[in-house]
Amino acid sequence: MHETLKRLGEFGVVPVVKIERASDAANLGRALAAGDLPVVEITFRTAAAEEAIRNIAREIPEVLLGAGTVLSVEQAKKALGAGAKFIVAPGFNPKVVDFCIGQGVPIIPGICTPSEIEQALERGLEVLKFFPAGASGGLDYLKAVAGPYGSALFVPTGGVEPGNMKDYLAFKSVVAVGGTWIARDTTITAGKFDEITRLAREAVLLALGFELAHLGINEASPEKAAAGADTMSRLFSFAPKDGTSSVFAGTGFEFMKTPFLGSHGHIAISTLGIHRAIAYLKRKGVGAKPETAREKDGKLVAVYLDTEVAGFAIHLLQR
Repeated sequence: MHETLKRLGEFGVVPVVKIERASDAANLGRALAAGDLPVVEITFRTAAAEEAIRNIAREIPEVLLGAGTVLSVEQAKKALGAGAKFIVAPGFNPKVVDFCIGQGVPIIPGICTPSEIEQALERGLEVLKFFPAGASGGLDYLKAVAGPYGSALFVPTGGVEPGNMKDYLAFKSVVAVGGTWIARDTTITAGKFDEITRLAREAVLLALGFELAHLGINEASPEKAAAGADTMSRLFSFAPKDGTSSVFAGTGFEFMKTPFLGSHGHIAISTLGIHRAIAYLKRKGVGAKPETAREKDGKLVAVYLDTEVAGFAIHLLQR
């Protein structure tokens, strides 16, 4: 997969923006970056799109910049000349798709039918825009239509909102969603960039879906681990469950039979997307310890971070 498309997956949500004044573009880019979401798709639905892309590319280069609603090769050329790094189209236009492929530029064409998916796969494309997602049947329809095409990945857009984006992202064939609510044209025109930052940060956290999974406590021996679990069972009726390296009390407490990472133990945090979470935490200056990675069926499901909090290691888990 192209590195740009991998980055879109690391964000999990892509703000899809219609902008009326190119002079607002730099403030838009800054607002998104401040909300931990330095990515945007500027749609060619207004005359300001090309200049808006150019302004963001020049003034906030850390923002991953795409052009959307690209309907012609001419628009694609304008977008790329202004600094766009990826192209998104509402439908499958062979001329636009073939031009972008020829230029080595990531193109995410819109699809809604098996025939369109097959046209895309025939051209070697991996990431497709499912549009309009809501009006076309939503997640149930996407699951049905994606079934025969295991290699295809999708960016549902249109009808995706905070209330359902986690459901979309939980589907294995969804790499990211298009977020039209994050920076509406009216919000931009009104200069409410703090509101955009807030909505961007909320979308990022929704895409990550961080939750406390359990607390791991280092014990010196299997006997002490069993005793700790028995105490939690006696006091709070958390049923003990013996394992190879630890004893759980309910689902919230894990007593390690021998000391492991962390001075006192570990805090397990689950996430909707472990690769997305690793990329997010890396932007925060925290890395993963690759030697602790654990896979299941060829996919990463757990890894420890290279930091401790109050003597506890952090164990990241795929939910």
